[in-house]
Amino acid sequence: MRSLTPRPPHQATALSSSLMGLALLLVVSACGPGPQAEAAVSNENDLGNVDFPTSCSEAVQEDLERGVALLHHMTYVEARATFQETAEQEPDCAMTHWGLAMSYFQPFWGEHDVAGGRPAAERAVELEAPTERERQYASAVQAYYAASDASLGERVRSWESAMAELHHAFPEDQEAAAFYALAHLSTAPTDPAVQERSSALLEAVLEEEPEHPGAIHYSIHAHDVDARAEGGVTHARAYEEVAPSNPHALHMPSHIYVRIAEWEEVIEWNRRSADAALELPDGDGLSLHYAHALDYLMYGHLQRAQDDEAQVVLQELREGERYQPAFGAAYALAAVPARWYVERRDWEGAADLEPRMPAAFPWDEFPESEAMSHYARGLGAARTGDLDGARASLDRLHELEEASRQAWDDDYWARQIQVKQDAITAWIAMAEGRTEEAVQAMAQAAELHDRMEKHGVTPGDLQPAQELLGDLLMELDRPAGALEAYENSLEDWPGRYHTLLGAARAAEALGQEEDALAYYAELVERTADTEVEREGVAEALDRVVSR
Repeated sequence: MRSLTPRPPHQATALSSSLMGLALLLVVSACGPGPQAEAAVSNENDLGNVDFPTSCSEAVQEDLERGVALLHHMTYVEARATFQETAEQEPDCAMTHWGLAMSYFQPFWGEHDVAGGRPAAERAVELEAPTERERQYASAVQAYYAASDASLGERVRSWESAMAELHHAFPEDQEAAAFYALAHLSTAPTDPAVQERSSALLEAVLEEEPEHPGAIHYSIHAHDVDARAEGGVTHARAYEEVAPSNPHALHMPSHIYVRIAEWEEVIEWNRRSADAALELPDGDGLSLHYAHALDYLMYGHLQRAQDDEAQVVLQELREGERYQPAFGAAYALAAVPARWYVERRDWEGAADLEPRMPAAFPWDEFPESEAMSHYARGLGAARTGDLDGARASLDRLHELEEASRQAWDDDYWARQIQVKQDAITAWIAMAEGRTEEAVQAMAQAAELHDRMEKHGVTPGDLQPAQELLGDLLMELDRPAGALEAYENSLEDWPGRYHTLLGAARAAEALGQEEDALAYYAELVERTADTEVEREGVAEALDRVVSR
């Protein structure tokens, strides 16, 4: 079973009043192909600053520290290759095997390979390193692998407990503090108390080393929730410069920017991330970092109504023949095509979306990701009157809901799929004229969704439940309820194109001209450089100009 996932009480933040000005503060490199794979780990400061003394020989020490930095950047494939090389070069050094074992589990991603990592963990302990500190590092990683039959969540909690002991035994060890913060945060990523404790640990590391890759990276994760996103901007800006060739480091700032609707930054950094990921493939296939960046890139372009650029992203994704079989890749492979149709309100295209593409990908391992395709298909079918097709999507979503309960430690993704089913049920009822049932089902979906935090794998929902509720109420000529739903959605998902358009239309229908103008004006500002004739662009400009 896979990872612990976010499920805190809903916490909303106010819509930022001025977002676009932040773009002027960025100094960025021109987009283009990333450096060669060797360059990603060759320069002394291209991964940030790590100080990890060991009893290994001087011949492998530099590579060991590079491997630790790669772990902090969550580029695990590259870290594994680095530690494998050092273990072959110096097989009697326990810390080379510790690093290799660390590269086989990714607590924040819900991924691990216990069979692959356990031998290295056991070897690290068997070698009995000459220092107590190193022996505790080896014991801590073995704590993750020790149980013969345990879920990922149970393993993370065992690792977190061992890392707490290590940190308390060696409080001056910055790496121990950073890994302990990661372990602690991984046990409950969106629990406010856990976030605060993790942030405190990481801030202490940053006071000593401002360019520590793990402390910056994990601080972004600790702020990747509704109520804390603004506080993560400083860390996002710091990470922009720490590892200019590392794909995940280039991507991570957008976890903050997407929450505060800084679409230009989301686009800029994920373009660079995708290009860098192309230079670090997964064997003969494309890295999950590439697919993950393309999903965020697609989302950013679509919120600015840059549909031509979004279509290029879709084509890029489809040109890939083989992708790393990982959750991050699976989600993006399903989400990017679905976003292309749903965000442009191409309901016929959504209804015809082909799921489980590319066909060679191991989709059975990722039911929560396949659900994105059937959500798009179900919405598209219901909105175009193909109710048999919509019900077929519901049936498949029910199967995927059950499969996700078996695949994950908790029911987060099962509940996400339930939201999707409720939404499609609502629009089927709407098509059949059962309007009150439609409103009730859609409100139920919105209420359930509001209790869940956004998962880091996604830049945003395919179509948020509150936005869908607003759309449904507008079709029923209930603008007051619609405006409330749109405004609720904007608290969680600021700057979304269709939520702003819906709020503007609802306010206008209520005669709230100033509110309508404010929403139209924000829409105009966010789509200022688009040349696409998407629904709403000309409408917003006309309202603003005529005023």
